[in-house]
Amino acid sequence: MKEFDLNDIVETKKTHPCGSNKWEVIRVGADIKIRCIGCDRIVMIPRSKFEKSIKKVIKATE
Repeated sequence: MKEFDLNDIVETKKTHPCGSNKWEVIRVGADIKIRCIGCDRIVMIPRSKFEKSIKKVIKATE
């Protein structure tokens, strides 16, 4: 299981249609809510799908 927290910036394997693959985590729970850095679109996905789609955590908040 990959470690991520609120306000972390993560990089996904696939790019968003706007061209960015960097997202900010804005809600953590059974579902994860993320905001695209490129176009500010907000997406809510199940934790299991989110963990599979993450490539790495770019900026971890402390």
